[in-house]
Amino acid sequence: MIGLGTYAFFWQHSDRVDEPLSLVGAFQATRELGVELFQICDYAPLETMDDADLRRAAAAARDLGLTIELGTKGIEPGRLTRFLDLADRFDARLVRSMLNGPDSRPTLAEAKDWLGAALPAYEAAGVTLALETYEQVPTDHLVALVSSLGTERLGICLDPGNVVARLERPRDAVELTAGHVANVHVKDFAFARQPGWVGFTYGGAPMGSGLHDYPHLLDTVRPRERGINEIVEHWLPWQGDAPTTVRTERDWTRITLDYLRSTP
Repeated sequence: MIGLGTYAFFWQHSDRVDEPLSLVGAFQATRELGVELFQICDYAPLETMDDADLRRAAAAARDLGLTIELGTKGIEPGRLTRFLDLADRFDARLVRSMLNGPDSRPTLAEAKDWLGAALPAYEAAGVTLALETYEQVPTDHLVALVSSLGTERLGICLDPGNVVARLERPRDAVELTAGHVANVHVKDFAFARQPGWVGFTYGGAPMGSGLHDYPHLLDTVRPRERGINEIVEHWLPWQGDAPTTVRTERDWTRITLDYLRSTP
């Protein structure tokens, strides 16, 4: 299933716009685009909502017919327990995270211990934990960690754009992780020369215009055959003013959805 995530609304949620979009507003915008899946990923207000706010948000998602996934940073057992509780509130069947959190940088041995403590509860609840590919951890190490724990409820959230900062090739990350992918983050990316030709910047691009070989990912991972959700997000730089930035963000979302819907 194709979905949108909070990173597709990054600037619309931010305090740099006059009227930041609420979470429920993002739900509504998602359904207006004909999308039935939303990933609440790294959305800080989620963790400070009280019970009433959580009930209202979950009810809004259900009323709109949205399937919800969740996302956080870190794998401390307490954090994973908290997000399993939130998953229950939203009827979410997937929680995306990453090894490093705001206050933790576990070794691989510590990560294995922490995950081992948390995963039985995920297995019992039927919720999958998907660890994202990031530059902080070599992709082959992440694959080895996931493999070592031997449960179908632990997988990888594949984002090939992130690994470039480790000088890994996105295609290599796709091929290394293919058998363990449980979730895909969809965005395009490109290099551009800095002014004066003194180096490059690496950032987002409209889907289909950058360096991401998405057909290779589709052929290798086969997300649609395997029931793996594809979540749209962007690396969109600030465009100089709020109206231009919001308009561009919405345009990129439509471009990405059109691209995904046009691919077999």
